[in-house]
Amino acid sequence: LGRSANWPGWRLGGGDDTAADARGASAPVRISIARIGVDAPVIPVGLAADNSIAVPPLERHEETGWYDRGPAPGQDGPAIIVGHADTRTGPSVFHEVPQLRRGDRIEVVRGDRGVVVFQVETVEHFPKDGLPAERVYSDFSRPGLRLITCGGEWIGGSIGYRDNIVAFASLVGRRDP
Repeated sequence: LGRSANWPGWRLGGGDDTAADARGASAPVRISIARIGVDAPVIPVGLAADNSIAVPPLERHEETGWYDRGPAPGQDGPAIIVGHADTRTGPSVFHEVPQLRRGDRIEVVRGDRGVVVFQVETVEHFPKDGLPAERVYSDFSRPGLRLITCGGEWIGGSIGYRDNIVAFASLVGRRDP
C-alpha cells in the first residue's frame, strides 16, 4: 500500500478498549467474502518503515493483514484489514474488492472461533495523497471494518498504484463458538 494508508496516530496502539465488547477483542484469523470469492488467512501487521500500515509480504500475497495496533473486528472502532490487489504474475487476494456492493457480507473468523459478520456500506477510491484519514480511521462509536487495497492507475516506483480503494462495512451479526 506504500504511502497509501498512513495511520493518523491518535489511536495508535488501540486506545482505550474498556467500552468494547470483550468478545470483540479476539484477533482475526480468516476472512471470507462470498461475493468476490475471498477465503483467506488473516495475519497481524503493524506499521511499515514509512509509517503506513504494513501489508503481508508479496510472497504471501494471498494472505490479508489485520492492523494489530487498532481495534479487532467486533470491537468499537474501525478494524483495518489490508491486502494486495495483484502481483507481477496476476491477481491477488483483494483484486475484486472494487466489485463489492452495498449489502455484500464479509465474515471474519476470530482466534476464539467466533465469527463477526459485516455488511458493506460503500466502496470508494481515494488518491494516496488524499486519503481522508479521519473518515477511514475514526468513528469509535460502533464496530466497523475497512478493507484497504490499491487501485487506479499504475505509477510504479515506490508509489505503485495511484489510489487506494477502501470498502467501508458495519457489524451486522455475530456467531459465538
